[in-house]
Amino acid sequence: MLARLWERDPRHEGVMRINIYLLRLLYALMFFMLGQTTWTEILTHQGQWEPNKAVAWTVWTAFATLAGLGLLRPVKMLPIILLEIFYKVMWLAIVAYPLWSRGELVGSPAESTTYAFLGVLLAIIAVPWGYIVKAYFTWPSKTKAA
Repeated sequence: MLARLWERDPRHEGVMRINIYLLRLLYALMFFMLGQTTWTEILTHQGQWEPNKAVAWTVWTAFATLAGLGLLRPVKMLPIILLEIFYKVMWLAIVAYPLWSRGELVGSPAESTTYAFLGVLLAIIAVPWGYIVKAYFTWPSKTKAA
């Protein structure tokens, strides 16, 4: 039974089943947990929106909502996982790491976001990197017409 997790699934462009299950877990977490938080903020917000905060809330809400499509089409929605990895790793590198290296992270406003963003490791593990390289970074091979 466990050996089947490492088999490639032809229904999902040959990506291993373990990656499909992990991706669906990520999409579910984004859709339900992030979606609940973001939609609640948007639907219950009162007063004038501060433009930059509104951008952040609407982007995260769109991100969480699109993750629902990832539950159905995990491989096709990989770009949103790549976006998640990219922005979280970049934030950890340019915000959290300098604070941590100076011993100023604990107790700072960035501390809770840092701990939340460390969950990006699950996304990094879930992504089928071989598929990403083949699908996005190689030139399609020419096939001969029949």
